[in-house]
Amino acid sequence: MAHRCPCGHPDVLTTEPRLPDGTPFPTTYYATCPKLTGAISTLESQGLMREMTERLAGDADLAASYRAAHEDYLARRAALGEVPEIAGVSAGGMPDRVKCLHVLVAHSLAAGPGVNPLGDEALAALQPWWANGSCVPDAGAPTGADAPTGADG
Repeated sequence: MAHRCPCGHPDVLTTEPRLPDGTPFPTTYYATCPKLTGAISTLESQGLMREMTERLAGDADLAASYRAAHEDYLARRAALGEVPEIAGVSAGGMPDRVKCLHVLVAHSLAAGPGVNPLGDEALAALQPWWANGSCVPDAGAPTGADAPTGADG
């Protein structure tokens, strides 16, 4: 687990760079909370990825910070194991574009603020996904219309 939601449940998991069947898997940080992923999907549908990619092209400082985030991602993945087939490939479109806010937010949550500037921006733009209660009902919790389901994700 790479990060816990304020409700206490894991919302970002760390994945090995090679799946059990041997397949290379470049996505080290994987957002798992249905409410979090739903909130990020809303940002994606509003065009935030396109806007961020356009800013990368015109802002050298942002591009340098995003490249540093790419390098950080690669270093963190390498600490889990080397996979030559994906060497130099991070995730989320880094370092040149934004193609998946889920990965960038997951990286920001796992690494902490100040590592991935665009992940931090997307995270700041999210509504508090945990505010209406956990997306993982506790054992013995009510079911049905009163139970949190994560259906908004």
